[in-house]
Amino acid sequence: MTEVPLLAGAMARTMQALRAERGWSLDQLAARSGVSKGVLVALEQGRSNPNLATLARIGDAFGVPVTLLVDVGSEPAVLIGDASRVLWQGPSGGTGTILGATDPPWGAELWRWELQPGESFGGEAHVPGTREMVCVESGTLTVTVAGERHEIGPGRSARFAGGLPHRYNNTAGELVRFTMVVVIPPARDLGLTRWGLSG
Repeated sequence: MTEVPLLAGAMARTMQALRAERGWSLDQLAARSGVSKGVLVALEQGRSNPNLATLARIGDAFGVPVTLLVDVGSEPAVLIGDASRVLWQGPSGGTGTILGATDPPWGAELWRWELQPGESFGGEAHVPGTREMVCVESGTLTVTVAGERHEIGPGRSARFAGGLPHRYNNTAGELVRFTMVVVIPPARDLGLTRWGLSG
């Protein structure tokens, strides 16, 4: 079996279990996540694979990291190995790979990103209380937070409140590689999305 059907099946099972645990209807999940009921039905039937923005919205609604939604197997007490998943692909070949996450109520996600020249992601604010930190390995990353632009070069890091509108850009002529940590608070506010991505 390929990874795509595995991920779709894992997502379907997890969504059904989380909805049942909370006693939510599909309409309630749609209202809380901002994802249409039709998309949610397709996901719960294992007929669709969500993009990163949809994963983030559903994760935010349930208050869980996105890795829980796409977990294809049970984890031992100590997980050793490669549990990574590419959850974003840029138009020029860049990638956003989630390496792992801690369990709720406070979730921390560890990401590895590569942005090709001209690529960008993000834009909207995460839920209030979210914190982000990035460490640039190579290239120069442009981070715009609440309209203020910051250039982060190799070996440098930045941290900020993810509850503010923010965007990551590669405006330079070379590949940018960086690591990101996102810390997600247990409380979720409606109407805000994790990444503000449409694709």
